[in-house]
Amino acid sequence: MSITVNLRYKGADGAAKKFAEEMVSSGTVEAIRNEAGNLRYEYYVALDDPETVLLIDSWKDQESIDVHHASPMMKTIMDLREKYDLHMTVERYVSDDTMPERDSDFIRK
Repeated sequence: MSITVNLRYKGADGAAKKFAEEMVSSGTVEAIRNEAGNLRYEYYVALDDPETVLLIDSWKDQESIDVHHASPMMKTIMDLREKYDLHMTVERYVSDDTMPERDSDFIRK
């Protein structure tokens, strides 16, 4: 059972995109991806709202998230959020690793 957290960062004048770019260029994203238990850490820009950036952040379990939240990287992330004056919404999902046959018919591989 994995946990995926969707975080939507919203700012003004391209701030959310600049935040994500700095997260990448500073090496913070790569460091997070290398943390034990991290399954996915990816940013996306919304086509219908360029002031919003979506982060899809997946972890093996809650313990992995707790260790990440206790790491020094969280201060870096929080400082960058302040620097770019970002506001967030958060959604959390627990995985369902099953795929009903009736749904798999609609997935093109």
